[in-house]
Amino acid sequence: MSSIAENKPLSDQELQRIDAYWRAANYLSVGQIYLLDNPLLREPLTLEHVKPRLLGHWGTTPGLNFIYAHLNRVIKRDDLNMIYLTGPGHGGPGLVANTWLEGTYSEFYPNIGPDAEGMKKLFRQFSFPGGIPSHVAPETPGSIHEGGELGYVLSHAYGAVFDNPDLIAACVVGDGEAETGPLATAWHSNKFLNPATDGAVFPILHLNGYKIANPTVLARISRDELEKLLIGYGYKPWFVEGADPELMHQKMAAALDSIFMEIRGIQEQARAHGNKTRPRWPMLVLRSPKGWTGPKQVDGKKTEGYWRSHQVPFGNLATRPGHLALLEQWMKSYKPEELFDGNGVLREELAALAPKGERRMGANPHANGGLLLKDLSMPDFRDYALKVAEPGRSMGEATRVMGKLLRDVMKLNQDAKNFRVFGPDETASNRLSALFEVTNRAWQAEMLPEDEYLSTDGRVIEILSEHTCQGWL
Repeated sequence: MSSIAENKPLSDQELQRIDAYWRAANYLSVGQIYLLDNPLLREPLTLEHVKPRLLGHWGTTPGLNFIYAHLNRVIKRDDLNMIYLTGPGHGGPGLVANTWLEGTYSEFYPNIGPDAEGMKKLFRQFSFPGGIPSHVAPETPGSIHEGGELGYVLSHAYGAVFDNPDLIAACVVGDGEAETGPLATAWHSNKFLNPATDGAVFPILHLNGYKIANPTVLARISRDELEKLLIGYGYKPWFVEGADPELMHQKMAAALDSIFMEIRGIQEQARAHGNKTRPRWPMLVLRSPKGWTGPKQVDGKKTEGYWRSHQVPFGNLATRPGHLALLEQWMKSYKPEELFDGNGVLREELAALAPKGERRMGANPHANGGLLLKDLSMPDFRDYALKVAEPGRSMGEATRVMGKLLRDVMKLNQDAKNFRVFGPDETASNRLSALFEVTNRAWQAEMLPEDEYLSTDGRVIEILSEHTCQGWL
């Protein structure tokens, strides 16, 4: 276990700017959930400015925005190649907000410009007829994981970095999602990741304490028990915990500095020094309030830091005039006049915090379907046909023949490293064993002398969880 002492890696100016960037993302997220018009609140807020039906999820979103802002910092500083996967896929407003701030959203969708008019359209389209879904949908720049069906984010992250040695997949696991079977098994993906030839997964367990209307299991066990669970899964957990933004920014920056140094060290040991020992990869536990920076109470009931902020913290704006005033107060607390200029454009000193070009997480080609795909070199399938001289006389097994075909596909694409076979421990029982003439099973855990077809660089990956196999694939 690792935690952060009184280390303050951010200067006062860096702290102010990264906090402002986070406030901008939070402001845009709230605006998407609530507003149809008056995006910069330059006139008093009225019911005509608010959507008639409110849909979306606020609770997880400020944490996702916090992580995004801090990942931008290390990406830009270290020129990292990183994608961002969010298990709490209903944090859609956050990912849309951040890709708009970094400029990728307007590049993909020029009608949603990087100004006040574009902001208005950004707000109006969210979870609205003819607009975009409230989840991190496929059309969200940088997205390869929708998140509506909980449990697959970690297996998707590992699948993304197999054979992509320069790629880092930052992977946010929601603490509600962590209660699913597919996610619980996917932690074991680190036993199949080769640090010499694969990229790195950076898991972030986001403990905000609650799911829809109940506490989450991992948020209600002791710190010691949680730490031991994650160590048992094979990780080195770092903890960033709190609610005070100024302190949390410093803690997060210090943790990320140490974590990415550890990732580089692991990869260097494997790539430059041939170390084949399975590493203990770092991960982060971020414990922050659900609905962080939102209304602390609504109608006298606890909201921030409680399940009531999971979706829309309050509605009924037409029948409860106090709620309209509360929304205006909430949005103005982010001080939009400090974040956007007179034209509604993100201020230059804040826009400079985002990476450039394809280093932006919304523009990374690994998350833009198809850009990096390579065709397989394929043998002629006709060469594998069974000879049938006359009906009822030939003996053969279709799957054994298929095994020979897969063997040759594997052989033809070994240099390109763009073909693997995933399965639930059935390569042999399904008569595909010809594959083992040219490769082995991938395995980073302990090996015994009697083991067959196991190696750290094998290209057949087997685990009994079909959920995990499908996620990796």
